[in-house]
Amino acid sequence: MAHKIDKELEEFRDLMQVPSTFQEGFNWTSLLGAVFIALLMVPGSIYMGLLAGTGIGPAAQWVTVILFIEVAKRAQRHLNRSEIFVLFFMAGAAMGMPFHGLIWNQFFVRSDSAMAYGVAEYLPNWFAPAADSASYELRTFFHRDWIPAIALIVFGTFFGQLASMILGYGLFRMASDFERLPFPMAPIGAQGIIALAEDVDEPSPEQSWRWRAFSIGGALGLAFGAIYLGLPTLSGALTGQPIQIFPIPFSDFTQKTQSYLPAVATGIAWDFGNLLMGMVMPFFAMVGSLIGLIFTFVLNPVLYHFEILSSWTSGDDTISTLFKNNIDFYFSFQIGIAIAIAIAGFWQVFKSVRSSRQERSRTGVKGLSLAQRWRAEAPKQRGDIPLPWVIICYFVVTMSYILVSGYLIHWHKGVMVILFALGFLYTPFISYVTARLEGIAGQVVEIPYIREASLILSGYRGVACWFLPIPVVNYGGMTVFYRQCELTGTRFTGIWKTQIVLYPIILISSILFMNFIWSLADIPSAVYPFAQRMWELQSANACIMYSSTLGEYSIFEDAFNLTYIICGAGFGVMLFAGLTSLGAPIFLVYGVVRGLGQNIPHSIIPQFIGALIGRYYFQKRLKVMWRQYIPVVAAGFFCGQGLVTTVCVGITFLSKAAIQMPF
Repeated sequence: MAHKIDKELEEFRDLMQVPSTFQEGFNWTSLLGAVFIALLMVPGSIYMGLLAGTGIGPAAQWVTVILFIEVAKRAQRHLNRSEIFVLFFMAGAAMGMPFHGLIWNQFFVRSDSAMAYGVAEYLPNWFAPAADSASYELRTFFHRDWIPAIALIVFGTFFGQLASMILGYGLFRMASDFERLPFPMAPIGAQGIIALAEDVDEPSPEQSWRWRAFSIGGALGLAFGAIYLGLPTLSGALTGQPIQIFPIPFSDFTQKTQSYLPAVATGIAWDFGNLLMGMVMPFFAMVGSLIGLIFTFVLNPVLYHFEILSSWTSGDDTISTLFKNNIDFYFSFQIGIAIAIAIAGFWQVFKSVRSSRQERSRTGVKGLSLAQRWRAEAPKQRGDIPLPWVIICYFVVTMSYILVSGYLIHWHKGVMVILFALGFLYTPFISYVTARLEGIAGQVVEIPYIREASLILSGYRGVACWFLPIPVVNYGGMTVFYRQCELTGTRFTGIWKTQIVLYPIILISSILFMNFIWSLADIPSAVYPFAQRMWELQSANACIMYSSTLGEYSIFEDAFNLTYIICGAGFGVMLFAGLTSLGAPIFLVYGVVRGLGQNIPHSIIPQFIGALIGRYYFQKRLKVMWRQYIPVVAAGFFCGQGLVTTVCVGITFLSKAAIQMPF
């Protein structure tokens, strides 16, 4: 039965091979792409995030890359794979929007949930100014009351990017060069880059299947984006009330199905991108997600019958149902499920390490020390750096986080102990485990609520501790990015130079456009249907955790139930062990266990439909090439959708910025 696991992983492992040569990729001409993104795409992404809950990040990247490729052609300029990848990365980094959180902060500090649960009065000024600040009436971040919050974001952005780049590289060296792990999911993200590079390298686009696939996806994105996102954007700008043919973010059927599915949130998300994502993702992962959804459909009515989901009442919509179920059961049950996933991840890594040691013992090869392995020959011209720089970076970043957090928290002893433990013990441990698991099976492992539990146990009273720049980050996910960089033949030094040059551009564009969009209308409001519908739920859920350190009875005490946590962990571990022993594909195992938690379910069904169409129609016709086609089609779709939304958002900004003359 183990053959089934290997077979599915091999579909992704064999998509691309590491090239024999590496090129720099970074040049000052490509920096124009970042400026283009900062001026045109960033405001569109912010606006669409508020309108539909999805930004245009990937679309902005593809639009920028295609535009610059076409300009280069007409200038008789050749862009190689590395230059295209750096341009793609640069466009994505420019969409980082570090000040995006300010939009949420100004809402949360004045939200009904924060007021009702007693959280608002304890929020520090370096999170957001008090609710009576004049900046809220003016709707501007360029006010002295926002200086502490902006300064903290600048600090966190700088050290966060530094740590992510350097420490992620160090973990990649260990997982890829030392352990020789395959990183099965990495080729998916690099396929679109190769598509565009082939269009540049080959005499005509007709000779490149990747370019044709990208064009098909782009046409689909243009057509659907005009209806799903373009129409609401333009109608909202002209009339103040968006017209939605396909409801955003979803159609809610909960009140219609409550008679036979009590306490179950039902509905469907109409975004066509969900179908494509179902085709891109591993099939058995989608099957697992559907099994998890069916599980909640069966379990919730049972829990309601036994009065465990006691808060739910007839007439509740999706938002109310999810929040009440979260308080009654799923907050604690999800913690248990997350613990089960972490245990499974640790077990996978343990088996891998044990297997490697047994292989070395069998072949008689002695293991080398870390320093010896680091000095071993790596691919030439890849842009590697010495090990001491990685260690120094880790120490400087972690200590900076600890010192700044200690100052903000007035050196609270309990919190300081937590900061050192999380920064120097937990972060390197979980990052290494995740790096290995990403390399083995394309999965991420986390110990759930480790930060939250640590802060609760620290003895701190108030809510300021929740907004500290705590050094608890899982850098293991960055190993996939470096693998994609390697697959496209891009030198790592080009990526690092790009990040240095981009940093000031990202900061300036983000704060300027955040301020401009807030000045157009209240956020949330009817102009932004996603924010208006979802932010209050997110605010209420956030207050569950924030209220736990207030030192008095809080909603957290209603939501936290040790029995449910143990049940979730035990059930998840047994399910994982049972499916693994039966030889179930590894993606199915993780999909089922992750699907047991109560997330918003409305995207799962369209994603599963896409998975079925991909596997039983397209894959039967296209065979092994299907796994190479579909990531490129999906990239084209998001590019086309991004073009439409960018144009519509530009029209919206022009209409809002126009000054009406009195005559």
